[in-house]
Amino acid sequence: MTAATANPGEKHGEAGTYNHHCSVVVIGGFGVLVEGDSGSGKTSLALGLLEACQIRDMEGALVTDDQALLVCDGENLKAFAPKAIRGMAEVRGYGIVELPFQESVAIHLIARLVDDARVDRMPEEKSLTCIGKLTLSKPIPVYDLPQRHEAQGIRIIMAVLENRFGLRP
Repeated sequence: MTAATANPGEKHGEAGTYNHHCSVVVIGGFGVLVEGDSGSGKTSLALGLLEACQIRDMEGALVTDDQALLVCDGENLKAFAPKAIRGMAEVRGYGIVELPFQESVAIHLIARLVDDARVDRMPEEKSLTCIGKLTLSKPIPVYDLPQRHEAQGIRIIMAVLENRFGLRP
């Protein structure tokens, strides 16, 4: 694990920390931030990605579910779990489950869950240079994924990680 600090707010101050509604996982060392409206399937996609890692015998871990503390740390956007929810995820229809977790990760990819009609069949490359009140020193790629279509989201994210970032199972 590569945490900049156990409590990013203490090191960076309130001005440098942004609390973002999302889920974050690490897959083969690559940080994936999943954002979308409430009920769009963020947790389901994050947990599905972790299950895909198990099937492929790859490293995968939860960083945070529901919200992440984001900080700019040099050239990286890093995500941390708020202390109160570390290692926990809410499985809709069941409740809270505890999972192994990694304290933090640098974000390499943002998966944005959107209405199916907004997902392009052959998307142009998109990226973010700011998130919330944070300005990023380098852009992070963003992919629009169909909300509540976990299997398709997993396929897209794994393809991006393999083809764009060189992830190997």
